[in-house]
Amino acid sequence: MHKTDVKINLHPFIGLLKQTVVLILFLVLAGCHPLNKPRSELEQIEYHKELRVGTLYSSRNFYYDQNDQPTGIDYELLHDFAHSLGLRLKMIPLYSQEDLYNALKQKRVDLIAASLIPTARRREQFRFSPEFYDVNSVLVYLKGTSPPQSLADVDAPIGVTAGSFHEVVLKRLSKRFTNLKIDADAQLDDEDLLREVHQGKLKYAVVDNKILALTQRYYPKLTSAFVLRKNVPISWAINRSKDDAFYAVLIDFFGKKHEDGTIAKLVEKYFGHIEQFDYVDTRSFLRAIKTVLPRYEDWFKRYSGNLDWRLIAAVSYQESHWDPRARSHTGVRGMMMLTLKTAHLMGVTNRLNAQQSIRGGADYLQRLISLVPDSIHNDEKIWFALAAYNMGFGHMLDARRITKLQGADPNSWSDVKERLPLLMQKRWYRKTQYGYARGSEAYNYVNNIRQYYQSLVLLDAQKRWTQVKEVR
Repeated sequence: MHKTDVKINLHPFIGLLKQTVVLILFLVLAGCHPLNKPRSELEQIEYHKELRVGTLYSSRNFYYDQNDQPTGIDYELLHDFAHSLGLRLKMIPLYSQEDLYNALKQKRVDLIAASLIPTARRREQFRFSPEFYDVNSVLVYLKGTSPPQSLADVDAPIGVTAGSFHEVVLKRLSKRFTNLKIDADAQLDDEDLLREVHQGKLKYAVVDNKILALTQRYYPKLTSAFVLRKNVPISWAINRSKDDAFYAVLIDFFGKKHEDGTIAKLVEKYFGHIEQFDYVDTRSFLRAIKTVLPRYEDWFKRYSGNLDWRLIAAVSYQESHWDPRARSHTGVRGMMMLTLKTAHLMGVTNRLNAQQSIRGGADYLQRLISLVPDSIHNDEKIWFALAAYNMGFGHMLDARRITKLQGADPNSWSDVKERLPLLMQKRWYRKTQYGYARGSEAYNYVNNIRQYYQSLVLLDAQKRWTQVKEVR
């Protein structure tokens, strides 16, 4: 029997084996290699684990407070949005709306939020969130100059941010009012424009009513002539993309935050006190900040505890205009207008001693805050406590009861404050435990303090923005 040598050519099999190994390695590495980036916009954002937001420094959008902590109405909601996605929030301040939209287009940011009002042209390029809140477009001039009754009376160029909704409105109106001259500058935002009017560099500007109301706290001569467009929406913007995933979560987030009252609370927090403006009182307050406040600032800071010292200062200004010897017809006295009973409770032996009065008033306010029910959000407890400081804790609880009787939310300051005047009406106070109270006075009291406090905060913020722009 002869042996037959069988030769098997293994080269094709070896080649196939190599190809198989390479394919397996490719598939394994593809699953974990950083080059394999997710496809959808939302997946890309989640992959990088941070939400990059373009914004503008502003007294309402975003700024750093005296403790270098970020704040602002947009910042607070953005923080919630990033948290809902499990992402870090990275705020990227830019310096004009044009810069914001360019950064978004170039994908240097994922979202922009800076009191943006969508225009038809912008809607073609970008997607906008549901409405955050609404504003009015107003013509601003300086008190003491001739007030225009209509656009036909406008005798100088109107300053406006180039590319903004306000510019679009003016361009449309210029077809009817041919005398209009529009001075559009992409580098000037609403607050820059208002500063230009205040300094006399512009005679007129068009901005929104909310930023005007905030800016009047330190430029009180600014005033509105008339409204050009009512109830226009403020929104956030994202890029248009092939998929809807990011847009879908944005819509869902806004829906939930409107439904659970978060947005309403933010709007109340930042804008609930700004509609009433007293020109004479504001000018007096600004003078007192320069001439009187420095004498007592250290004591406000020393005794403010967990509260912002500027809030205690605002309470004191409302109570006494920072007059240590102030006295009312009801017998309350001193910087914080303490009653004898409250002074005794807080260990104040001389109500006319400014230091003792500030310490006693600050301690008493913090005591009231600690008594406010925990069902009320921490950010709003201070307003309930201030109402109690003015009219008594029991009356504040009565206002909450009336609010509940009317089917509104007794834990919401925006709901309760509207019922404070009802404490003066027999048909309502007869249903309460503590009876009649000067609820309208308490309503104005809290609103005034919020305005004074806001002015102090904005003046500090303005100093910071000036420093930032000078560094730029």
